Order: sequence, then C-alpha cells, then structure tokens
Amino acid sequence: METIAPHIQHLAIMAVPFLVGITCHEVAHGWVSYLLGDPTPKLAGRLTANPLRHLDPMGTLALMLTQTIGWAKPVPVDPRHYASPRRDMVLVALAGPAANLVVAFACALFFWGLGSLPVDWSSPQAAFWGRPLANIAMAGVSINVALAVFNLLPIPPLDGSKIVAWLLPPHLASQYLRWERFGFIAILILAMTGALSFVIRPALRLAQALLLA
Repeated sequence: METIAPHIQHLAIMAVPFLVGITCHEVAHGWVSYLLGDPTPKLAGRLTANPLRHLDPMGTLALMLTQTIGWAKPVPVDPRHYASPRRDMVLVALAGPAANLVVAFACALFFWGLGSLPVDWSSPQAAFWGRPLANIAMAGVSINVALAVFNLLPIPPLDGSKIVAWLLPPHLASQYLRWERFGFIAILILAMTGALSFVIRPALRLAQALLLA
C-alpha cells in the first residue's frame, strides 16, 4: 500500500486541473464555433461546464498511464455555418489551446495568491490544506501548458492540424486531413518513444520558470 499511495495522491492532484483544463478547452472550441454562427455545439449539449460531457475514456486513460498527455471528446462543429470556413476553422482550433494557457495563468495567480496569504505555513493546519492546494495549482500550470502544446501538434485530428490545413492549398489540405484515422496511432508511437516528452517538456520548463519560479 505504501508504494500505491503516492501514485493515488499524484493522480488525485492531477485530476482537478485536468478536468478543468479539458472542460475549458472543449467549451472554448464550442463557444467560438457558436459565435461564428454554428449551432452544432449547443445542440449537442457541449456548451457546458460539466466535465463528464467532455471526457474521453481513451484520453483519460492516456493521462493516467503517461502522466503527460490526455485529451477530451471533440466538440462537434459544422464549418458550413461559417462565413469563411477555412479561416473560421482556424479560430475555432486556436480557441482550445488559448483557453488552456489562460487556465495555466490563472493557476499561477492562484499559486502566488496562496503564498501571499498571512498564514503560518509551518503550522500543521496550514500545511494540511495549503500544500495540496499549492500542488494542485502547480499541476494546473503544467497540465494546461502540456494540453496547449500537445493540441497544437500538426497531427490530425489535433488542433494544430487545422492550422496546417489552412496554410495548405485546398486539395492538399483535404489529403492531409485524411490521415486523421491514423492520428491516434501516431500519438501512441510518439508517446511510447518519448518523442512527445521531447517536445512538451521544454515548454513545461519554460512555463514553470516564468510562472512559478
């Protein structure tokens, strides 16, 4: 039990910022799409702060196993409702990672706010509630920066692929997006080989240095 307890505690600390992160990410996609004239996210009931509506079983399992990456159930959108489908699809794609960066910044503010409280942190009472909250805030920075960077990777169906598709000529963009069926396999290979960590960890170190140091 002694060897399992730290892992359970670690997952419990990660759970709150992960749920907040994926919820804000998906709601941001849906709201921007809705504001651009697409009723699909609202009709699908995805403009909600209920994380259960956004959880993806495989994405949650990936987070538990890798403790680095995870993803949510994609919000359905219909670009046919947009005034400029190619441009507006990029705005919708960028909304998710942007929301994660906002959450990361909010977590950093919360972390610094805890430290500025007139509390005797050496007391058992303060340590009992203060240390878990500080750990959750720090995890919130790391997880949300990781979600932003991960989703900006140019692998269909991640958000970064929508940006690449916008930059490509239409005929090449459609061929590129057809690789979406192999995207999950590519992500698994990158995770197993450590390539994902190679990309994400420098961004995490930079974020921690700027926001938490």
